Parts: sequence; structure tokens; C-alpha cells
Amino acid sequence: METLQIKATNNLKPFFLNTKNQNNSQKITLNIAIFGHGVVGSALINQILKVAATIEERKNFKLVIFAIANSKKLLLNANGIQENWKSEIADLGQKYSITDVFSFAKAHKLSNLIAIDNTASDSFIDNYIPFIQNDFDLISSNKIANTKSYTFYKNFHEIVAKHKKEYRYETNVGAGLPIIDTIKLLHLSGENITKIRGVFSGTLSYLFNIFSAEDKPFSEILKEAIANGFTEPDPRDDLNGKDVGRKLLILARELDLQNEFDEISIQNLIPEQLMNIETAAFLERITELDAIYENLKMNQKKNHALRYIGELSGDLQQEKGDLIVKLISVPKKSVLGNLQGADALFEIYTESYQDRPIVIQGAGAGASVTARGVFGDILRIADKKKA
Repeated sequence: METLQIKATNNLKPFFLNTKNQNNSQKITLNIAIFGHGVVGSALINQILKVAATIEERKNFKLVIFAIANSKKLLLNANGIQENWKSEIADLGQKYSITDVFSFAKAHKLSNLIAIDNTASDSFIDNYIPFIQNDFDLISSNKIANTKSYTFYKNFHEIVAKHKKEYRYETNVGAGLPIIDTIKLLHLSGENITKIRGVFSGTLSYLFNIFSAEDKPFSEILKEAIANGFTEPDPRDDLNGKDVGRKLLILARELDLQNEFDEISIQNLIPEQLMNIETAAFLERITELDAIYENLKMNQKKNHALRYIGELSGDLQQEKGDLIVKLISVPKKSVLGNLQGADALFEIYTESYQDRPIVIQGAGAGASVTARGVFGDILRIADKKKA
């Protein structure tokens, strides 16, 4: 099967290559508030500070980080927070409420405001509508808002549209891969998407790519993934398939489908006896996974490989589609079978392309990659403001 394949390169060149500063173009300043400075947030802050001068020269807009916060402390500087931000937030950071950020922005007459949610917090979602109402565009690497009830999802998107603001969340599904933008553009252009299928999790991609290719017990590969920081602190948060389900639901809603999370059929990769025990106890007993997955590996067809996929199918012109997350066996020579490392891969089937799917493939996880995707969303908003 022939495919149209896109492989991502994780850099910012497409945004400012060969776009020298135009003297007749008015410079704009984007004032950015970043919430969450863990691995993704820290990587994003450092990426912005590193290339801000280059972007200002070539694209004629200035990126100013005026606020950095976590759940406990807030650091503010209307002139822009610099490279010593970690020590400053430790020494000068203050307890805060979200209204303190709004008041500061108004007092200093800051315009072109962007709030970035790099948390994984359910409660932080409560700030989304206030951000929009206080003249902020919003970028989120946090999947929670887009996977709450369809009523919440629809209401929030309507509020964003009413206030003529931007809400960007490209990293919700493919880290730095342009999966949401691609699907959104296809759908808005009237292209009938008939199916989306792929390996959505970089962690599970790594586990089953290695397991299918090498003669190692599943538990040994899982231990390596844990040691390399590829998994959540409790790897069952990867193995239960819920994160893949959330990503699949987000793509479904990009097609105006009204599915709810509890309607997704998710194959949990954790045997029942290991589901409800403490994390330490699970880690001590992970060899109990070996026989299960070795049996699956040995009983598949020759020259096949195991892949954990999400699939959206059915009549996608109706209100709801069929959302399935499961472990399957595929030919090693197929697009999915050729997957390596921790790459994510998405196949988009459409009426026009028929059995020749658009394939988007690349790094599906990692702090630097995700931060780069968030940075891309900042630059998309900036380009819109200059248009």
C-alpha cells in the first residue's frame, strides 16, 4: 500500500527560515505566562530564551516571558524573566491566585497575552475560561480539558470563539508532531476522514517495538524503559491504555464527534491480579507479565509484530464514531510493523486518499519534543496576530 508520509523534524526552521525582518512591518510583543515548570515547562522556557533574539530579528515579534508559576509560587517581571529564572522563583516567588496574574498584566498594560498550561492538573482547567475572559490566548499541553464531558468541551470552545481568542493544543496527541493541525485542516476543507489509526504512545511503542524485535522477556524491556525515564512513575499509567484513549478522543472531537471517554473500548495490558496493588508491589511482580506477552508473541503469524494502537472508525459523518484501543499483530513489512524506537505513528484514511493513508511519524514523547510543539503553537499565534 502506498502512503503519503510525513516525518517530523523537531526544529523551528519552518517558522522563520528566509523571513528577514521587514522594516515596514510593525514589531509586536507577545507577553507569555507559563504555568508548570517541570521537565516540559523548563524545556520550553529555555527554548524561548535561547532563540527569542533570533525570532525578533527575523520575524519582527518579541517574546517576553512575564510570568512563571507552579502550584505554589509565582514569579513576575514585566520586562521579561531571564536565564536565572530558577533561582529567582526560588528566592523571589510568591504565593498567588490567578487574579494576581490578571491584575499584573492590566497594571503594566501588557498586550498580546498568552497563557500556557504545562501542568497535568485537573483543577488548573478551572482557570481556562477566566484566561479567555481576561484577554489571554491559551496554549495547553494538558489533555484534561479536551477529554472532559462533551458538554464542557463544546461550551469552552464556544467561549473561545465568542471572545475571538486562540486555544492551541497540538501537543495533546502527538507531542511535537502536527497531527491535530493536519486533521483540523482536512476536516475544515471538507475532506471526509474515514478512519484514523496509529500508535499513539511513545512508551508503548518502545515496549512493543523492542519486544517484537528482540529475544527478551517483556519485564526486562519494561525495566529498561522505567530506568530510562520512558514511563510514568507507575508504569501502569501507561499500560492501562487510558492515555491512548484520551488522545483518540481528542482526535474524534476534532471531527465534531460527540463521544465520551467512557464509550471508548480500551484493552488494559495489566492482568487483574496486578491492577490494584501498590506501585512498589507491582514493580516487584512484573515478571508475571512475561508469560502473558510471550504467549501472544509466539502465537501470532510468522513475520508479524505486536503493536498497541488506537483506532477511530465507523460512520464518522454521524454524531459518534467507534473508538478502540487494543493490542494487535501486524506484518513486520507494514507501516506499523516497521515502527522503531519510541516513535508515534498516525495513519489518516480519507475519502480522497482511499486506501492510501496520510502517515505522520516521529518522536511521540519526551520533554524537549513536547516543549518544541508548545513553542510551535506560540509561533502560530504570533503569525496570526501579525496577519
